[in-house]
Amino acid sequence: MRLPWRTLTLHTTPVRRASSVPASVLNFVPACNTTDAHSLDLLQDFVSQARRLFVISGAGLSTESGIPDYRSEGVGLYARTDRRPMQHAEFVRSAKSRQRYWARNFVGWPQFSSHQPNTAHKALQQWEEKGKLHWLVTQNVDALHSKAGQKRMTELHGCTHRVLCLGCGVISAREQLQRRFVALNPDWGAQAGAVAPDGDVFLDDEQVLHFRVPSCEDCGGILKPDVTFFGDNVNKATVQFVQDRLAESDAVLVVGSSLQVYSGYRFVLAASDRKLPIAILNIGLTRADHLAKLKVSGRCGEVLSVIHPF
Repeated sequence: MRLPWRTLTLHTTPVRRASSVPASVLNFVPACNTTDAHSLDLLQDFVSQARRLFVISGAGLSTESGIPDYRSEGVGLYARTDRRPMQHAEFVRSAKSRQRYWARNFVGWPQFSSHQPNTAHKALQQWEEKGKLHWLVTQNVDALHSKAGQKRMTELHGCTHRVLCLGCGVISAREQLQRRFVALNPDWGAQAGAVAPDGDVFLDDEQVLHFRVPSCEDCGGILKPDVTFFGDNVNKATVQFVQDRLAESDAVLVVGSSLQVYSGYRFVLAASDRKLPIAILNIGLTRADHLAKLKVSGRCGEVLSVIHPF
């Protein structure tokens, strides 16, 4: 039965169902009760009514794969440390900052690149296969949607698995750069600290003093992860492409994002202007709660794995 749209903020209560999140990664997932059956029914109804669903995913989707986020209460990077991510302007202007960034990234890369999609990524890929999901835009840079087989997707902030030359624009594989790092630094070693959401690890400045960073093999330019660093802007053509996909859609589902960053929030604002129904699945408050017709609190994998795309 088709339910009338109204704003519903759903509170969760514990039920007797085992968590699908491995215990080894629960320290990156904010505390949350298991989503109750009524909430799941309402989200199922929302998804069932949508014919061309537009999904926005964020870091809360990947915490269940063992990748920490920035803002989650108690467990996010900002809550656990005083460290902040690299700023675009600092990376571009300072060779020392690039040396520090790449040394940390080099140490963290083997672990970061080994993370695998969880049940939420797999569920969204299956929704695409069955024709429910029209387009997915992710704020994540971890390539987990791609690893899950997602095709109808835009990586809004780029992907750490690619490297961009700021001189000539050539894009290469991050794995290729890792091999160049090893060749240039055969005797260099450092003990990794905690891994950050973008694959960076925490090293002391003195540990990176002798780390050598290669230049672009084609033009000698500066190499940078093919991601939008803090302080930079998402490519306008990318934004317009995503807006066009949103215009073709009839409902929006936000999964695992607080939408604090405007680059993703703008699409929820556009959906609201178009009078599209909006649902949010996230642990904790989001910037767009006042725009949502339906708000569900819960772990993304546990919830999406029981929602059917019909």
